[in-house]
Amino acid sequence: MIVEMRGLSKHFGAFKAVDRVTLSIPKGEIFGFLGPNGAGKSTTIRILCGLLTPTSGEASVAGLRVGPDSDRIKAHIGYMSQRFSLYDDLRVGENIDFFAGVYGVPAGRRAERKEYALRISGLSGKRHEMTRLLPGGWKQRLALGCAILHEPPVLFLDEPTSGVDPVARRAFWDLIYELSGKGHTVFVTTHYMEEAEYCHRVALMYRGKVIALGAPAALARDSGLRNMEEVFVRAIEREEEEDRP
Repeated sequence: MIVEMRGLSKHFGAFKAVDRVTLSIPKGEIFGFLGPNGAGKSTTIRILCGLLTPTSGEASVAGLRVGPDSDRIKAHIGYMSQRFSLYDDLRVGENIDFFAGVYGVPAGRRAERKEYALRISGLSGKRHEMTRLLPGGWKQRLALGCAILHEPPVLFLDEPTSGVDPVARRAFWDLIYELSGKGHTVFVTTHYMEEAEYCHRVALMYRGKVIALGAPAALARDSGLRNMEEVFVRAIEREEEEDRP
């Protein structure tokens, strides 16, 4: 298991952002994290990336422990947020060059890794274009190409296709499948239920807890429902019913 959480919790005062989450994710899996805003998805990712310290519980990424090894974890992961985080005033190739330096790609391998990032993102013919002129979907593909320059075994994608049109979303997911096939583990949060069905497994979070876990088709079948959207709605309705006095 390349990502593991055991009783992971994060509290902000009396608010339990993450509440005793236990999950294990194997190498090469595309794992989806679903849930409404404020469910704890992004907080969990920030803990796994070594950006937040858990209140209690344990977690490890690529064999490194969150907390004691957090600085080392950052060299073994790629991270991409829902907001485009590259530089609009640089050309496509210049952005890749910059992040190759940030991620510590050895000088002797930078040209090779740059060509790989351009090829896998479909931007080989656009390396000299200004980044600000790219459509949103292409910007997201460039951001993903930069996130894998240092060949991280684990990728954390926090709502990476938010605001991207459906055709661009499908192309982006084709790229995720290609990376998974090469052995990268992809941990992705999304609000789009059709995207949840692209994942090998999904966890539904609500109020900091995991309330459903499994392969999308199996979750729907076992619940007698048609798709992940119905699973999502029914699981939250069930939780709210249980919370009523």
